[in-house]
Amino acid sequence: MKNRNLLGALLAAGILVVTGCCNKSQNPITLFPQEAFETTVDNKAVSLYTLRAGVLTMQVTNYGARVVALWTPDRDGKYEDIVLGYETIDRYVNNAGERFLGAVVGPYANRIAKGRFTLDGKEYQLPTNNNGQTLHGGLTGLDCVVWDVVEATDSTLVMHYLHKEGEEGFPGNLDIRMTYSLTANNEFRVDYDATTDRATPVNISHHSFFNLLGEGNGSILGHRMTIPAGRIVPVDSLLIPTGKLLDVTDTPFDFRTSHTIGERIEATHEQLTCGAGYDHCWVIDRKTEQGIELAARVEEPVTGRTMEVWSDQVGIQFYSGNFFDGSTNGKYGRPLRYRESLALETQKFPDSPNHPNFPSTILHPDEHYRHVCIYRFGTN
Repeated sequence: MKNRNLLGALLAAGILVVTGCCNKSQNPITLFPQEAFETTVDNKAVSLYTLRAGVLTMQVTNYGARVVALWTPDRDGKYEDIVLGYETIDRYVNNAGERFLGAVVGPYANRIAKGRFTLDGKEYQLPTNNNGQTLHGGLTGLDCVVWDVVEATDSTLVMHYLHKEGEEGFPGNLDIRMTYSLTANNEFRVDYDATTDRATPVNISHHSFFNLLGEGNGSILGHRMTIPAGRIVPVDSLLIPTGKLLDVTDTPFDFRTSHTIGERIEATHEQLTCGAGYDHCWVIDRKTEQGIELAARVEEPVTGRTMEVWSDQVGIQFYSGNFFDGSTNGKYGRPLRYRESLALETQKFPDSPNHPNFPSTILHPDEHYRHVCIYRFGTN
């Protein structure tokens, strides 16, 4: 569908309203109306917030701290919304298809085997929600709660949530402050800060699904990927780490030089079978212990859009949209299809509480959990 026809259909349906861009040479973009997201969940107010900086415009709801839409220009200045999402809050709350669209995930991103771990001599059992494992915090993770908005400006949204003792089975009162900001350098930056009153595992991440062609505009298999990582965390058939690290040399997982995502995704390799494609944590070849370093770069050759991911974390989970099946439509009425989006989630390793050889994810009362993730956008 041509952009003009799509826009006309959306306006006729009363779903969207139009706003202009900062640069008059760029095509108009569409904003979702705030009233489509105004509701109450668990007696807390939900709304929609619009952020702008540089050439970026982003809309966020405080339900799950979800990025609903993110508009960036291509090399010709034409804008597309490059993240997957829904057009109303009801579709998020009622889990219209894919639960984690655009959300913050935690308090433990990725998987914990059988939902169990032992800490300070006590075994904890979490609810399981993924093939007998705990994924992204359990049945009601950080993606399914209403975050308190502490501050909202033209380019920044500061949110807070207290994950209480025993919530989803986790120990400790985890006090989380999270900041979303757009910068003049065309970056979407996420800053996490958390404290606890009791030792607890913490591994929070952001879970937008990206397509640099635009949501619903085709496959991501032609996107070119670079990940500066010589190892991955191999997994079993349930996507639980084996406890070892795998050298990527001479495997389809070596993205130290640029490759299209589709180039080797159908290769014969045990790990591609386990993940049904790419769904693994890469171990970043870090040059510093805590500095913010490049974790991934994505280039889309047709539009020229680029996205770099920078972080202070040891790993990044790359997921190639292997489980979308087109049965659910996105916010523009287009199906969310197989391998038409990707996620890049900066984090520590999955199931770390059960692997003493992995970097620790245990936060103690005298410590701060801090994590920076930056998505930097540009064009070739």
